[in-house]
Amino acid sequence: MGTKMRIKKNKSMFLEVFGDTPKLRVLDFLIENHFLDYPITEIARQADVSYNSIKLFFDDWVKESILMRTRKVGKSDYYKLNIENIFIKNLIKLDWILTKKMLAPESERKMLSPIPA
Repeated sequence: MGTKMRIKKNKSMFLEVFGDTPKLRVLDFLIENHFLDYPITEIARQADVSYNSIKLFFDDWVKESILMRTRKVGKSDYYKLNIENIFIKNLIKLDWILTKKMLAPESERKMLSPIPA
């Protein structure tokens, strides 16, 4: 049996649209704080995800250049989003679009919606 994930209160528009999973919580936290770097334990705490859950994908994200190691403080390595990665650049843009949509008056939200195919 898997462990039950806590439901995050006050979800961002990013999580509302894409779902509330450990990976997306970590991405959401790092997108909101993409100018700063953090140790893995702090990322886990701030994203409300267990350290063991993060370790399942964290090394892959570093290998894929989604995350980059920025420095070492004591025994802790610090990481941040690699904002030079085109995938991350586009995720940050998408997050801004979703935030604008959420904050826009109802009449303007329709203008921010995608055109139906």
